[in-house]
Amino acid sequence: MAELINREGNKVEFKASVPAAEVSRAYQQVWAGLSRDVRVPGFRPGKAPKKVLEQRVGAGYVENEVRDRLLQVHYPQAARELKLSLVDAEIHPETLKDGQAFEFSVKGETYPEVKLGDWKQAQLSAAAPEITEDVLERTLSDLQDRNATFESVERPAEGSDMVMIEEAGEDGGSYPIYLDVAEPHVQAALTGKSKGEEVSITVPAHQHGDHEHPEHTVQVKVLDVRHKQRQELGEEFAKSLNFESMERLRNDLRAELTRRAQQEGEAARREEFIDHLVAGMQTTIPQALLTRRRDAMMEEIQSDLSRQGVKWSEYENFMKEQDKLGEFMADLDKNAESRVRRDLALEQLAEDMKITVSDSEFNQTMQALAQANNLTAQQLRSQLGPEGLNSYYASIVREKALAQALAQLTPKTEAAEQPAQADAAQNQGEQPEAQASSEEAPAESQGSEPEAQAEEAQGEEAQQSE
Repeated sequence: MAELINREGNKVEFKASVPAAEVSRAYQQVWAGLSRDVRVPGFRPGKAPKKVLEQRVGAGYVENEVRDRLLQVHYPQAARELKLSLVDAEIHPETLKDGQAFEFSVKGETYPEVKLGDWKQAQLSAAAPEITEDVLERTLSDLQDRNATFESVERPAEGSDMVMIEEAGEDGGSYPIYLDVAEPHVQAALTGKSKGEEVSITVPAHQHGDHEHPEHTVQVKVLDVRHKQRQELGEEFAKSLNFESMERLRNDLRAELTRRAQQEGEAARREEFIDHLVAGMQTTIPQALLTRRRDAMMEEIQSDLSRQGVKWSEYENFMKEQDKLGEFMADLDKNAESRVRRDLALEQLAEDMKITVSDSEFNQTMQALAQANNLTAQQLRSQLGPEGLNSYYASIVREKALAQALAQLTPKTEAAEQPAQADAAQNQGEQPEAQASSEEAPAESQGSEPEAQAEEAQGEEAQQSE
C-alpha cells in the first residue's frame, strides 16, 4: 500500500508498506536459496541450521537480500499505484524484521507537465515500399551474383572479373578484388591488367571511422584474373538453392520481400508519428533530466569502448588531438534531448489514452526477457534493480500506447481516397464498401544456407525499392 506524503511541482515524497506475510515469504525464499546453494562441511545439502548458514555468508547478508527483493517488487508497484512517473528517486528503507511489516519512503522528481497536440488528426504518409516485378528481378540477379563461380582466364581483367592480388610490404597479403563492386580508383587501376603485372593503386585521402587517411599509394601484384560465371535462371538454379522449382523460388522471394517491406513501412510510420507527437508537444524539460540521460548515454559509450579494449581517456585524448571533442559532446547533448523528448511525448500519450500494464502482463514480459538472456526472472530483477525495473515498466507502457495510437490512425493515402470513394458510391446510389485486401502468407521455408543468402539479398532489394 502506498501513500502520497507531499508533492510540490515536480518534487514528490511518498511512503509504502509491505505486509508482514510478504516479508516472511521473502525471508523463506532467501533462506531456501542459501540452503540449496551454500555447501557446509558436515551437513547434507539443505540440512545446515540457519545460524551456520549465516556464519558462512556473513552477518546482514540475509536482510540485504530480503530488502532488495522487496524493493524490486514494491517500489515500482507503489509508483504505479500513485500514478507517478519518476525521473529520479532516493529510497529510504526502514527497519526490516521477519514477521513484521516493512516500510520505506521515497523522495524523487517526476517528469514535467506535458501537453500534446491533436495527434488523432495526424495523417501519416509513410507506407511500405512497393514490391514490383523489377524489384523481384533485381533480387534474383543478386542471387545469381552471390552464387556465381569464377574461372581463371588468360586475358586482361575486365567487367565483372575477380582479380586476385598480393599487396607488397610487411602488412601485405593476398586477397580478391571484385571489379564490379570495387571503388572507382581500384577499378581504374586493375582493369586491363593481366596475371603477373605489378600495379600502383593511388588511394585518395579519406576518413575511416575516426581516422583521417591521407592520399597514399599501394603496390600490388596481380596473381590471377578470374571470369564470373553466373548460372542461368531456371529450374537447376532454383534447385541449387534448395527450392523445388523456379516458381516456388519466385513466390518465396516475393513473400519475403513483401514481409520485409511491410516491416520497413511500419517502422517508418512509427517514426513519422513520433516526430508528429514531439513537434506538437509543449513542455519545459528540466536540465537535471537532460543531464541524467546524457550521463547514461556516456556510460553506454564508455562500456562499449571498454568491451573493445579501448579506455575512455585514450579515446577522449584522440578526439582532442583531432579537435573533435567539442563536436562529440554537442552531438551527445543533442541526442540526449531528442531521446528525452520522445520519451516524454510517448509517456504523455500513454497517460492521455489511460494505458495500463497489469502485473501479469509485466511479469510475462519479464519472464520472456529473462529467458532471452539466459537468466531467471529473479536474476534479471536483481540486475535491473528498482530503478531499472521502473524504467522497463515505463518502456512497456510507451510501446503499448504507441501501438494502440497507430492502430487508430488512417494513412494519408487512404484518407484521401475515402471521400472520393464515398462520392462515387453516392452517385451510383450505393453505400461505399470497405476495401478488403488479402495477403498471401509466406510459403514454408525449404532451404538452409542457400536460403539464408537469398534472405540477405531480399533485405537489400527491399531497401533499394524505397
